[in-house]
Amino acid sequence: MILEPVSIPGLWLSLGAAIAYVIPALAARHMGTGALRGWLIAAWLLHAGALALGVLAHPPRFGFAPALSMTAWLVLTVYGVESRFYPQLRSRLVLAVLGAFTVLLAAAMPGAPTRLDDSPWLPLHWALGIASYGLFAAAVVHAWLLQRAERQIRQVAQPADGLPLLTLEKLTFRFVQAGFVLLTATLAAGWLFGESLHSSYWKWEHKTVFSVLAWLTFATLLAGRRRFGWRGRTAVRVLYLGAALLLLAYVGSRFVLEVVLHRPFPF
Repeated sequence: MILEPVSIPGLWLSLGAAIAYVIPALAARHMGTGALRGWLIAAWLLHAGALALGVLAHPPRFGFAPALSMTAWLVLTVYGVESRFYPQLRSRLVLAVLGAFTVLLAAAMPGAPTRLDDSPWLPLHWALGIASYGLFAAAVVHAWLLQRAERQIRQVAQPADGLPLLTLEKLTFRFVQAGFVLLTATLAAGWLFGESLHSSYWKWEHKTVFSVLAWLTFATLLAGRRRFGWRGRTAVRVLYLGAALLLLAYVGSRFVLEVVLHRPFPF
């Protein structure tokens, strides 16, 4: 049931999105910038269509794989907007592979049916949580670009992205700050409307514990940067730790229950 594939239209959209992602990844050296952008836009639109079919189904299906797929789609959205202002960014091929993998994973494992009409607050809580995942994922991508640029500078090489380190660092922490605000709102919504969302939502279970630990880690990162000027490896390591804890909170918990234990998971 949980591992049943998506509908036929959703499957075709997912396959089309994966192909549109993979083609520029494999043939990047033989394509111009315009062709690469066109393929990625087509993939982004097909990916959005596949996600929309899952969310708008009756009832909608959701699980760890759709959560990862939505996160990847949001990161690609951020990259598409950001590349208009910083055309030097060069991470489209890595993101294309990520998009292809997650859209196919969501097609194979669309998750369990979810009753959004159980609570008027559930869609808001859902949207806040996924948005925070996307922003923190974007922060992780920028932190990876930052580390890569630093290594290239130490090797006396020209950074492939062409962006100054301070610009990459500033962008990374902007995403961390925005993600922290949304994560705080997600946890607040879960606490304030926990009984409405689910009678047993706010319990100290794995999802809640990892979410709070992630929030504390990101709060420490922002406080350390403000108070002690954390940057470079120290800041990136704390960011990676917080992102890993957040990934375990929802995606990790649902993966264990859906795939390993084959048990239903309360949203």
